[in-house]
Amino acid sequence: MTSPATTSILPPPPPSPIERLLSPFGRFMRTESAGGLVLIASTLAALVAANSGWAAGYHALWETVLSFRVGAYTLEYPLHEWINDGLMAVFFFMVGLEIKREVLVGELASARRAALPIAGALGGMVVPALIFTALNLGGAGIRGWGIPMATDIAFALGVLALIGNRAPAPLKVFLAALAIADDIGAVLVIAVFYTAAINLELLLLGLGLIVALGVFNRLGARRPYIYIVLGLAVWLCFLRSGVHATVAGVLVAMTIPARTRIDTGEFSERGRAILDAFDAAGPDAENILTNRGQQAAIIELEDTAEAAQAPLQWIERGLQPWVSFVVIPLFAFANAGVELRGELARAFTSPVTLGVLLGLLLGKPVGITLFAWAATKLRVAALPGGCGWRALHGVSWLGGIGFTMSLFVTGLAFRDETLVTEAKVGIFTASVCAALVGWLLLRREVPSDVPEVPDDEAAPVAREPAPAAA
Repeated sequence: MTSPATTSILPPPPPSPIERLLSPFGRFMRTESAGGLVLIASTLAALVAANSGWAAGYHALWETVLSFRVGAYTLEYPLHEWINDGLMAVFFFMVGLEIKREVLVGELASARRAALPIAGALGGMVVPALIFTALNLGGAGIRGWGIPMATDIAFALGVLALIGNRAPAPLKVFLAALAIADDIGAVLVIAVFYTAAINLELLLLGLGLIVALGVFNRLGARRPYIYIVLGLAVWLCFLRSGVHATVAGVLVAMTIPARTRIDTGEFSERGRAILDAFDAAGPDAENILTNRGQQAAIIELEDTAEAAQAPLQWIERGLQPWVSFVVIPLFAFANAGVELRGELARAFTSPVTLGVLLGLLLGKPVGITLFAWAATKLRVAALPGGCGWRALHGVSWLGGIGFTMSLFVTGLAFRDETLVTEAKVGIFTASVCAALVGWLLLRREVPSDVPEVPDDEAAPVAREPAPAAA
């Protein structure tokens, strides 16, 4: 997952003892590769559990039924489904926030800038799907054609981060924009092709609630509880309607306000006036807790700072660590447990495994590079500044890391455990190989004599202001 870069203007206050104790964990969580490393650890833990003496307990855990009852109404699902349909809706909500940000002020904000990553994402979806379909046409696994279409943005950016700041910034931007465009395609595929029988009444009710959220947005509602309560209602309607509940996460994200209440000039003016009032309140008490003037100034400064931020901005920033370090690792731990004993050799003869493996490992880099090249030849796009075709081709291999999204689509496509296992073997193998090849290509392509810049000294990313109506 990606989020806008932030930098510290002033040194932080002296840390408390607990902050000093936890500071190594905080520094780790702020690194670009942290989410990918936690995801790898969760995957390895799942594989160990599923192939050890704990296998029975591991599988039984995810079949534990968890129910919520309100009067005569009961919501009851196994723990595995609560994670895939519930927690993953939070992940897709985060994806929706990123999509909206990129469309408003990011690399997808203008047709010229968006053309290259959109073309690459399109090729990275079409070619893998065609490869899988060709190998599985008429077979039991044909429904899995959407599995190799996905790119895991957390893993891909994590591998790119291993090269350090020597990797050109436009290359990182291209990969992030490519993954966002890829996510848009994945959401559309899930909504259209992996939807069960539809309960039209509940679907229309859910869409009506989304319209209501849009109205609240236009009326200037900024408090999160409105969007949380109605968002949960939308999720429940989609869950019961047959349309996959994670689609609700993306649609609700589109209703989150992306505009501020005050502009930068007003924030600066109000902020200075409030700080002057804070100073004027004077030390008329021993402690700030008893100084009413200073307390009022602090509260007003908090309100002013909140008004200068878009809800989309601070919701995304607040959700980022929860999604990266709780939701996605938990999803991986619940879904990556494949029993490999006696299955591995047979899986590599399966058209499902081969379709996923070749789709991700060959279809992705070929499709991304080929469609991006065609877009430049048609003069609808241009290469990122400072990047050549060899660097872009190296990044296209990272697009073959399908992991999280591919596992998610696997759960939607198949109910047969044999097909699920075959698909997961293909996903794991392709993702590891794509990461290794992409890292090697980029490591060789990026010059090693470019000095690395420490993260805390990196220049802030400049972003355009959000449009007035969002």
